Amino acid sequence: MRLATAVAVAFGLVTTPVAAQITSAPEQVSKQKYKVATFASGLVHPWGMAFLPDGRVLVTERPGRLRIVGKDGRLSDQIVGVPSVVAGGQGGLLDVALDPNFASNRLVYMSYAEPRGSGTSVARGKLVTDGGAPRLDDVKVIFRQLPAAIGGAHFGSRFAFARDGTLFFTTGDRYHGKDKAQDLGTHYGQVIRIRPDGSVPPDNPFVNKAGAQPETWSYGHRNPQSAAIHPDTGKLWTVEHAARGGDEINVPAAGKNYGWPVINYGRDYSGLKIGESTHKAGMEQPIYYWDPSIAPSGMAFYTGSLFPEWKGDLFVGALAGRALHRLVLKGEAIVGEEALLKGLDRIRDVRNGPDGALWLLTDSPQGRILRVVPE
Repeated sequence: MRLATAVAVAFGLVTTPVAAQITSAPEQVSKQKYKVATFASGLVHPWGMAFLPDGRVLVTERPGRLRIVGKDGRLSDQIVGVPSVVAGGQGGLLDVALDPNFASNRLVYMSYAEPRGSGTSVARGKLVTDGGAPRLDDVKVIFRQLPAAIGGAHFGSRFAFARDGTLFFTTGDRYHGKDKAQDLGTHYGQVIRIRPDGSVPPDNPFVNKAGAQPETWSYGHRNPQSAAIHPDTGKLWTVEHAARGGDEINVPAAGKNYGWPVINYGRDYSGLKIGESTHKAGMEQPIYYWDPSIAPSGMAFYTGSLFPEWKGDLFVGALAGRALHRLVLKGEAIVGEEALLKGLDRIRDVRNGPDGALWLLTDSPQGRILRVVPE
């Protein structure tokens, strides 16, 4: 059963979601006709993509390759200069993003499992494409999740640049370290906010808190692999994996605790209970959750012109669910949902394309870039 904030929240009767106000969102089937076209294929577990100003696409492959996909869908050779990664389990080369001033500074950001005990890290470098093979110059690590941990699960790793130029970045709890998602002395299970050079914004909520990591924006998350900035409000939205049931949509606010693993709407893979309950004083409720889980990864608010009916809707990719979920919003409430492309493939990433299409990455050894366009 899919779950969301109640109608009372949707109509502004309450301002803070709580457990008693969560209920099912109705199915809302659109009349919009669409089709899916393969733009590129032959990618090995692609994870993230970013659109270059000239219409080409940067795409990561989890084994550690960054490629440029031409306007004809052809893949470049591996870009030289990508940091070494630990490619195993869920780890490897993960998300990619362009600096807001990319046209002038050519900076590209990458998240990855770094060979230091397999910790989540962020590096940036300057993309050079004028003559010879494409490469990254002046590559520097600007963030390292602390402490490092051995293991191949729960790296988080999605980027979103805020309107003020700061960089949001999600980190997972690394699975075996779930209790550390409540420990502000670590970077486990958090939304991180840094400047593009890796320095800490002085208005971060824990800058002056003894024993806390100053990069932390919010905490108590499990494994958020989706992040996007709302096109109207400018707020960050995230979606995170639960275990068995309870995948969450949140609008992370500065300094807030989102409860994992103390509160949640799922169970462990063994079927045993996790944590204390579904709610607790001082811990935030999700604005939406799924039960059973869809294994969400990648999200985008649709802002294009090809699908007028979908304008402003939120699209979330599903891995285990093998679908693209369209969520209808009223403010910060989900008032309808539709599962598209059911059974097509594991959807790893979702992006608004500069052409007005929805662009998707499929997660497999023969991964593809897909375009959702009008029929």
